[in-house]
Amino acid sequence: MEKTEIYVGLNDQFTKQQKFETEKYVSILKNVCRSYKVAFSFNVIEGGYIHDSGEYTQETTLKLSLIGTPRETVEEIARDLCTFFVQESVLVTVNQVEMYYVNSGFNEIPEL
Repeated sequence: MEKTEIYVGLNDQFTKQQKFETEKYVSILKNVCRSYKVAFSFNVIEGGYIHDSGEYTQETTLKLSLIGTPRETVEEIARDLCTFFVQESVLVTVNQVEMYYVNSGFNEIPEL
């Protein structure tokens, strides 16, 4: 099974500044994932980026994790986030993972 991660910086590609509060970008990220009907998780992290011009910038970054999402869907999500967040590019990593679910074994709500 493939685990993909999409790293999206929050600094605008032209101004090199973050235009909105991080929570607004998180809301957009969640809406994009909801519209594609994909299971996801994300982290807010700090990172650095070297622009095509050679300029270096540090910024807040959203790391979106997707497991078992078809690659074409991942690419569509990455393109959307790149456009919506006004980015030069976004980074996508792909790793093979083994996954399984664990549940509690309860089939009904236990009485307390």
